Amino acid sequence: MSELSQVNAPIYEALRKFRRMRVVPFDVPGHKRGRGNMELTEFLGEDCMNVDVNSMKPLDNLCHPVSVIRDAEDLAAEAFGAANVFFMVGGTTSAVQSMIMYACKEGDKIIMPRNVHRSAINALILTGAVPVYVNPDVNHQLGIALGMSVSQIEKAIEENPDAKAIMVNNPTYYGICSDLRRITELAHAHGMLVLVDEAHGTHFYFGENFPVTAMAAGADLASVSMHKSGGSLTQSSFLLMGKAINSDYMRQVVNLTQTTSASYLLLSSLDISRKRLALSGPEIFAQTVEMAEYAREEINSIGGYYAYSRELINGDSIFDFDVSKLSIYTLPIGLAGIEVYDLLRDEYDIQIEFGDIGNVLAYISVGDRKRDIERLISALAEIKRRFGKEGTGMLTQEYINPVVAETPRKAFYAKKRSLPLEEAAGNVCSEFVMCYPPGIPILAPGELITPEIIEYIKYAKEKGCQMTGTEDINIERLNVLE
Repeated sequence: MSELSQVNAPIYEALRKFRRMRVVPFDVPGHKRGRGNMELTEFLGEDCMNVDVNSMKPLDNLCHPVSVIRDAEDLAAEAFGAANVFFMVGGTTSAVQSMIMYACKEGDKIIMPRNVHRSAINALILTGAVPVYVNPDVNHQLGIALGMSVSQIEKAIEENPDAKAIMVNNPTYYGICSDLRRITELAHAHGMLVLVDEAHGTHFYFGENFPVTAMAAGADLASVSMHKSGGSLTQSSFLLMGKAINSDYMRQVVNLTQTTSASYLLLSSLDISRKRLALSGPEIFAQTVEMAEYAREEINSIGGYYAYSRELINGDSIFDFDVSKLSIYTLPIGLAGIEVYDLLRDEYDIQIEFGDIGNVLAYISVGDRKRDIERLISALAEIKRRFGKEGTGMLTQEYINPVVAETPRKAFYAKKRSLPLEEAAGNVCSEFVMCYPPGIPILAPGELITPEIIEYIKYAKEKGCQMTGTEDINIERLNVLE
């Protein structure tokens, strides 16, 4: 790869060369460059269908790359400051699960914050690893979970010296970062791996004045959603590895669950997006931050809303803040975040990332324009004027510390019975309950159902949160352990 540099995109270049060859396809996919499904071709375009191809010698194979995919991985590793990088076509979910499957086998302990994405708890079900949850601090004004404090990590390590790994969110959905360098030092001093869910932190690697990246902090593994703030296609992500990780074994772990029919649309989008960010990242994300800061200032001047930023930093559970995140607290105008979310979409044709009980998140990234920011600000001002009311009688707590009664794996596979939601208190849940997005479980398998949690679920349903995870699509019943 010595002659290649960040101006190259090996997968993209190989696909362009392949397209010029006009090869006759007697392989899959069966649409045969789009000819077999003209309605789909008309919808997606011939250029797209022409490169929706199968693995073959000129295009390499993601399960065992030896040529253009391997070159693209090497360029990505250089760009991210990692020892090795794998292309992931199962989303960051697949990367998170691969990290945990590498670090833990059945019965192994892993220290993690409870406000992890469901993919991490799914990995515990798959592996049989045992979570040691660090319940994050909560900002009671905003009702959101924060990062993990160093003292909490120290206590968890002291009580669980046999834990194999520590997992960290960097940043959280709301933009909050823990002291990643210090946590990594502590973990390594006790022989534990550090796994970082950087789903929302791609831009940290390419912009300036952002919180520290997992690789710069010395972490062992990081999962990065390139499609979120990096501009690649949905479902495409990177798995980053530090020098202590056996990348050959990690490849075997990834191949346990990742498809053998990797989409070249996703692979090439990762390749092209890495090239773009490596060459122009500082300028792209300086513009992103400028738009976010402008929006924050204007929204705060409306009154009632609170678009928060670095002023929250406390040096520990909020060690740093991602200023590109436009997180907005809505309860002072008498509307839950999900209500503002619905109004923006239904009344103003504005789709934001998510709304929960007390907050909304507008995701600002490489493709946004100043005029779109102005439209968002104007819509929020109108929503306050048209729909705002007194904020009495509203739930404020965004995160409830769970009581863990059983491991996720045992609870998920155990004999269970179905109970009406109102009668489930005092039982142990055997399934997930969550608002999606953000996909952080209100209840996970093995956790005690409390009256407080039932009240929260009913309130979230009433306000219009999209609830997922349960067998009962209406969330009127819960499966509990017999």
